[in-house]
Amino acid sequence: MTGKIKACTPAEVGQLQAVCRQTFTATFGADNTAADLAAYLDTAYNQPQLLQEMRQPTTTYDLMWVDGQVAGYLKLNWGPTQSEQRGNSALEIERIYILPAFKRQGLGRQFYQHAVAQAQSLGLTSIWLGVWEHNPAAQRFYQAMGFQ
Repeated sequence: MTGKIKACTPAEVGQLQAVCRQTFTATFGADNTAADLAAYLDTAYNQPQLLQEMRQPTTTYDLMWVDGQVAGYLKLNWGPTQSEQRGNSALEIERIYILPAFKRQGLGRQFYQHAVAQAQSLGLTSIWLGVWEHNPAAQRFYQAMGFQ
């Protein structure tokens, strides 16, 4: 399956918020209480927060579109917006999330290739990411992409 990757605009923040909340819940909902999950979703994925992050010149959000539907999203950071400072030559893949109905169809790989192209266009020489130790599916995916 091939999706179309498009930079998320402020006008699409509602769609971004929905996919953020859906994918996070699908990935981590079973590992959290309903109250903890709701509190995190309301803090991390409220529209003012997402808009503030989108306005950062060193952060991008991209949406993956398949047949007119949002299938997932990608968040990249470099420079001062990295969640851990890894220097001015590094790109952070902070999030690659795909909705369950679209998983295992190559969309994550497309997002990864997009991130590599973005790093190259910015003149960045390394890419890094973090992954939760209790998310073996993400670990396997990132290992397949060459991460350790």
